[in-house]
Amino acid sequence: MDIIVVGGGLMGTAAAFFLSRRGLRVTLLERRFVGQGATVASFGNIRRQGRYLPQLPLAHRSRALWGEIDSLLGEDVEFRATGHLRLIHDQDGMEDMQAFAKAAKPWGLDLEMLEPAEIRRRFPGLGPDAIGASFSPEDGSANPRLMAPAFARAAARAGARIVEQAEVTRIERRASGFAVETCQGIFESDQLLVTAGAWGAKMAAAFDEPVPLRLNGPQMAVTEPLPHRILPVVGVWARNHDAGVYFRQVERGNVVFGGGRRVEVPWETGFAKTDPQLLAVQLPHLVRLCPALAHVQVIRTWSGPEGYLSDSLPVMGPSGKVPGLHYAFGFCGHGFQLGPGVGDVMAELIATGQTNTPIGDFSVTRFQDQPAPEPVH
Repeated sequence: MDIIVVGGGLMGTAAAFFLSRRGLRVTLLERRFVGQGATVASFGNIRRQGRYLPQLPLAHRSRALWGEIDSLLGEDVEFRATGHLRLIHDQDGMEDMQAFAKAAKPWGLDLEMLEPAEIRRRFPGLGPDAIGASFSPEDGSANPRLMAPAFARAAARAGARIVEQAEVTRIERRASGFAVETCQGIFESDQLLVTAGAWGAKMAAAFDEPVPLRLNGPQMAVTEPLPHRILPVVGVWARNHDAGVYFRQVERGNVVFGGGRRVEVPWETGFAKTDPQLLAVQLPHLVRLCPALAHVQVIRTWSGPEGYLSDSLPVMGPSGKVPGLHYAFGFCGHGFQLGPGVGDVMAELIATGQTNTPIGDFSVTRFQDQPAPEPVH
């Protein structure tokens, strides 16, 4: 069986790898270069805290794959299980954390709930005015710039064909399968998997399955290198969206941070630009989490195009209308941790017709009775 995967980010390259391992003949089409879209804009957070609860089985499956990622891919992608710490500064945050921790436990996620004295002892210098925190010790981070290329190389070694600079101009459903027209020619297959990020919405709409998706970008930045002292990924429980800043220190010493408000991204170009005013909003919240960063130089900012659905959940699974068509896009800025699991689940679903991991809540059919969204340009 042949399958075309459209989109060369983390979801697409992971799917191409796992599909190839199952013996399918895979062609991956990427309109620019592998990993240049939402994946490279990612923070690199591998977290399960704060997720939509029915998404946890997928997140657990993905976390298990992260644990063997170096052997799967044959290279170091800087996955480090240093833990994920979320600080709390007010009673609202405390209530949200406690409610999530209680609800998540039956879903297989146990969080450590820390008192202020325990935060000071275990994580000195972090959250000096925090009234509490939660800690997920098996989570952590990886380097998003390495992930999609590494999966693409592994997929190619497993037999997949990786075609870059092959922007899709038309997809036609034929009796024999799919014909995908690109600037590099026409590719044909029995099945089709759309992992084109925000542009997946255009492809779904072409098959009469429109979804309410908008295009935004994260406000990301990195500091000059510092002595390596901070091990966990650090975030916050906060209802104030501006306060939702997160950061991590890489082994080279730089501190990567993001969060808060997102930038608008024009559909015409798909390129995201950071906003200096948003950086000014982020910095006080960052310093509250780690006061030692108050006088550190920010050396670079960046963003990238991410697709956000109206309910903040992705589109994942088979088409509701077209046999042989499958989707995995619109991960709303929280797809990096899920990436290996998404690829594995979609490969299982496509190769066998079913999956042991529940993904029904992410079906494109959940939008079928809603008014059609504004056209995606």
